Amino acid sequence: MSKQHNFTLQVKWTGNKGTGTSDYREYERHHTVITENKTDILCSSDPAFRGDGTKHNPEDFFIASLSSCHMLWYLHLCADAGVVVVDYIDNVSGILAELPEGGRFTEVTLHPIINVKDASMCKKAIELHETANKKCFIANSVNFKVKHEVTVKSL
Repeated sequence: MSKQHNFTLQVKWTGNKGTGTSDYREYERHHTVITENKTDILCSSDPAFRGDGTKHNPEDFFIASLSSCHMLWYLHLCADAGVVVVDYIDNVSGILAELPEGGRFTEVTLHPIINVKDASMCKKAIELHETANKKCFIANSVNFKVKHEVTVKSL
């Protein structure tokens, strides 16, 4: 039997400048993501969509979710395989296509740079990315292949 996990949070619009959505240019895209017992996250839309570029936007969260989920699976698999990761950073990038009916991400590429404890671990460290991708809940939920350009170094 499979397990089911439920996630809840609240997204609250905070961009009413006094006249609500009376006009497309008359409201701010500001909103807050509120999750119980966690820090609130102040958000907006991307500046291309009349948002505040100093705040996170849904597109940021989307590519961050793919990167974070992959990393967490990858670290788990490394620990199980005896690959000692001492540093991990991912410079993730994504391409969003604006279409007449809305838009969608067409590509996300993870660029993880991993440092492992010993050079003998490098080959296995590279191989485990494929397994992490197959296990990642978020990658399994999108309609495109998440790409990986991996760099592994040893101390």
